[in-house]
Amino acid sequence: MKNFIDILFGKKNIKRTISFAIVILAYVIITVLTNTIRVSRLFSSILVPVCCYIVLALSLNLCVGFSGELSLGHAGFMAVGGFTAIVVSGILSYSIPNTIIRLLIAIIAGGLVSGLFGLVISIPVLKLSGDYLAIVTLAFGQIIKSIINNVYLGYDAQGIHFSFVTNTIELAEGGRMLLLGPMGSVDVEKISSFTAGFILILFVLFVIYTLIGSKNGRAITAARDNRIAAESIGINITKTKTLAFVVSAVLAGMGGALYALNNTSLQPSKFDFNTSISILVYVVFGGLGNITGTIIATSILYVLPELLRSLQDYRMLIYSVVLIAIMLITNNTYLGQVIQKVKLIFMKKGDSHE
Repeated sequence: MKNFIDILFGKKNIKRTISFAIVILAYVIITVLTNTIRVSRLFSSILVPVCCYIVLALSLNLCVGFSGELSLGHAGFMAVGGFTAIVVSGILSYSIPNTIIRLLIAIIAGGLVSGLFGLVISIPVLKLSGDYLAIVTLAFGQIIKSIINNVYLGYDAQGIHFSFVTNTIELAEGGRMLLLGPMGSVDVEKISSFTAGFILILFVLFVIYTLIGSKNGRAITAARDNRIAAESIGINITKTKTLAFVVSAVLAGMGGALYALNNTSLQPSKFDFNTSISILVYVVFGGLGNITGTIIATSILYVLPELLRSLQDYRMLIYSVVLIAIMLITNNTYLGQVIQKVKLIFMKKGDSHE
């Protein structure tokens, strides 16, 4: 019993418990609501995208919040994972009719390919820091989008057919085009689900908390806090930052895969600079290095514009004003002291259980 209480209320695990509890509680409440009452079509349509953006924000927080490296190319990794998942799902649809298995394979493939891109990009990128790193990651994000914008890929009984810049592909009867350059992907089979998004969020939370609590995770935060001191005790700065960057890219690719397979059509133009900035706003709003805050902030900031959609032209104006007001309030010194006191109360309760 004591060990169980320590897991729930222990000082080291309280943040992890809160994060998992919020996600599980939200899933249970939403599932009950959707099964017992008639929810609006708008509400049901944003459930999967919210899960996707929570995954993306959490993955970016690993890079920006814990590693301390500002990346502005996260939409690029999202695009790689998304279009990889569409291609994999489209090819497997001929041999694997089970959508659950196909979705799982597509998400894993999207994460792995995105991680490979992240590894390649990290070689030149992580030699830089600060504003230079941000600009270079932004450029890589645009390069990835431009490459996808010029890819034509089809599949038929003879295999995969690929063309770049111009569409020279001729498919046999029964074949289908999976990528159509600027048009992206059309007639995509929607196989994503809210339950899959929920499970993916839990997986991402597990990966991040496990990594941060490990030896490598402590090295990542040490390199962020004081690079010179970390190097003096033998920490390989490049290795630790590469690890955080690649894991962040893998998780972003998984989120992109789930997002892509929730749309019947998807264009490369969706994954532009604005998407990267939106994800960064979610992270900053929730707090750098704050996992629970990122989950709550992403949910609020993604849902708010949708709730204001009935206001039409004034929707984004109100959203911007609310965003500025909340940021000013959360940076209030007095409010910060109150929050700190509440945290101390919970920490004391955790110590009393120990």
